[in-house]
Amino acid sequence: MSTDNTITFFDIPTKEPKTCWSFNTWRVRLILNYKGLDYKTEWIEYPDLKPTFEPHLPPNEMAGGIYTAPTIRLPDGTYIMDSKHISALLEEKHPEPSIHLDPELYARLIEQLKGGMGSLTTVYVTQVPARLLSERSVEFFKKTREEMLGMTLEEYAKSIPRDEAFAKAAPYLQKITEMLQEKEGPFFKGEQVSYTDFVWAGVLLFFKVQGDETFEDFMKSTGDRTVHEKFLEGLSPWTKRHD
Repeated sequence: MSTDNTITFFDIPTKEPKTCWSFNTWRVRLILNYKGLDYKTEWIEYPDLKPTFEPHLPPNEMAGGIYTAPTIRLPDGTYIMDSKHISALLEEKHPEPSIHLDPELYARLIEQLKGGMGSLTTVYVTQVPARLLSERSVEFFKKTREEMLGMTLEEYAKSIPRDEAFAKAAPYLQKITEMLQEKEGPFFKGEQVSYTDFVWAGVLLFFKVQGDETFEDFMKSTGDRTVHEKFLEGLSPWTKRHD
């Protein structure tokens, strides 16, 4: 039940039955779940991001000057956009349990994610509208991405063969596997959960929701799927709530 302390979490849904899918929004949802904060999800479609948020805050410059999710509204009515800003604020306002932001560890993961996710853009860019989004968001997603790419999403997907894309991503994903193997325990900091775990978990869950074939190819590319299965199992208490 909502109270005066309830945080509103704006998330982009899948088609019915609505659930969380975006690797960016999963990061914040996991923080909220881990810290046990009182929040409600307000599903928001892509075309509604700008008209909903524009009266309350400027666009996200880190995302090219557009309005994005995740965004939260605090109980006092303040809006905060972007997972990096949201994570810092929630850690400041609700320090226990800590998510151990650890900028150095986070930067190491992001370095590998840029290469890995960048290599797989042609794989997932058509699957997001085809498998995940509602009809209303599909139109917006395709139009904006095709304008940016200068070609249709179908043409873009065919520009790099699927097997080649996964082969290109594999060295980066295997570096992430090695990071998880550096310490005893399922997480990047061993037994200690951290924000970096939530970032990587969001990526794994993003590929999992795209279907068995894509998830299987992704897990194979990591070099050791059991490392990541144990990782997700360790985070399972906080991935259960996804709507």
